[in-house]
Amino acid sequence: MKINRLKKMNLLQVFNLVTTQGTHANGYYEFSGIRASLDIDGYTCWLSYKDLTVTLLFHGMYDFDYQDQDTLDVFFKKVTHILHEHS
Repeated sequence: MKINRLKKMNLLQVFNLVTTQGTHANGYYEFSGIRASLDIDGYTCWLSYKDLTVTLLFHGMYDFDYQDQDTLDVFFKKVTHILHEHS
C-alpha cells in the first residue's frame, strides 16, 4: 500500500500523541484504541488497531499489514479525528 506524504506525517504525529498522551502498559502505549510501540533503539515503531499493524521504519519507510479493508478505513478516520482534536 502506498500513502502520500501527508498521511505518513499524520502517522508520525499520531505515534507521538499516543506515546505522550496514552497509557503505558505491557510494553506499549494506548490512546483512543490505537496502540504504539517501538523497538529498543527507536528505529522501528508500530501502530496497531484491531487487525491492522503499521510498521514505521527508519528513513520514512513503512509497511501495512491488515486483514480487513474496513479496519484500514476506520483507522485512518481515527487518525484524522485524533489529530483534529489535538491540534
